[in-house]
Amino acid sequence: MGYKTYTCQIARDCGGCEWLAVPYPIQLRRKQEQVAELLGGMAHEDDATVDPIRGMKEPVRYRHKAATPFAHARGGRVRCGFYAAGTHRLVPCDKCLVEDPRARRILNAVARAAERLHIPPYDEDRGVGVLRHAVVRCGWKTDDVMLVLVTRVDELRSADRLVSELRAACPEVTTIVQNVNDRKTNAILGRRNRTLFGPGVMHDKLLGCTFEIGPTSFYQTNPEQTEVLYELALEGVGTASRILDAYCGTGTIGICAASRHKTPQVIGVEQVKGAVACAQRNAEANNVAGRCHFVAADATPWMAREGRSQRFDAIIMDPPRAGSTPEFLNGAADLAPERIVYVSCNVVTQARDLVLLRERGYRIEHVSPVDMFPHTKHVESVVTLERR
Repeated sequence: MGYKTYTCQIARDCGGCEWLAVPYPIQLRRKQEQVAELLGGMAHEDDATVDPIRGMKEPVRYRHKAATPFAHARGGRVRCGFYAAGTHRLVPCDKCLVEDPRARRILNAVARAAERLHIPPYDEDRGVGVLRHAVVRCGWKTDDVMLVLVTRVDELRSADRLVSELRAACPEVTTIVQNVNDRKTNAILGRRNRTLFGPGVMHDKLLGCTFEIGPTSFYQTNPEQTEVLYELALEGVGTASRILDAYCGTGTIGICAASRHKTPQVIGVEQVKGAVACAQRNAEANNVAGRCHFVAADATPWMAREGRSQRFDAIIMDPPRAGSTPEFLNGAADLAPERIVYVSCNVVTQARDLVLLRERGYRIEHVSPVDMFPHTKHVESVVTLERR
């Protein structure tokens, strides 16, 4: 049987979709095998199995966030696109197979407007110039579109004219924000924001809940598969009446749990104060503020200091790619919840962390792989554990 394949004119230079030439069913099989190799042995020992991977029906146009750096070109032109793999060479891009179709057109419009208004792009080697990056977020279930212009300096000359040109060229953009990143770093975004047009935030929906997204908010790039991921997490939580949402960010998983089951009390813990304030606004917008409480703190010392005096039936943890820490995992086990739901974007570090949780008296109940990034080697995994 022949498989449908996808093509892209810049795939070889860009390198972002390293598996694009591999038929999608084979991509899914490889990811299934990767998860089975890392987690299958532990699952088998606990009388559990690795579920079939949840893939996409149509693995295109799934990225609702897109970004570009900028660079000088001859004749005063401003270049944008993707960095070629392992280099700072910019590969031009008119449209991208895996991005929301609106995104790349908006990013290219920023480059053309900067060119006309003589706004110099940032030179990373010399540390001079103004315009470093542009980031676009497009709503999945809403029509909101947020454009973030990342600059090296606070003063953005011709800001009013730039906004006027961008609004004329891209009427679908609902808000424009300037983000200032004056550090010598590979990180795209800085700490300071200034709204140039619109409300300065956008909104989108997951599992029927509405979420505010700011210019620096963490929000999953593939919302369609995020719903699959969250459904698995909510199944893992089950009928828990008190839930601790660690690494909660802007409260998305915890708020979906509170909205879905109507009964649970959710405490979310997050280090970033701005994210906590956003989470509280999201809870109010979804009418679950009375059952969701968010705390600005590092989850590990918070569990040792405050968590011990409370009872939790379930803990949801969604750490970064580096995984969790032994201190956090031991702290979670000390709270003795009946269930722990571990959402991971890196199965290698998840496997490492599961060893400690199993040593602390938990057994694997379900392993569910999810393909969040088709045409790449990355795979997500939701593991539900129960106390022995």
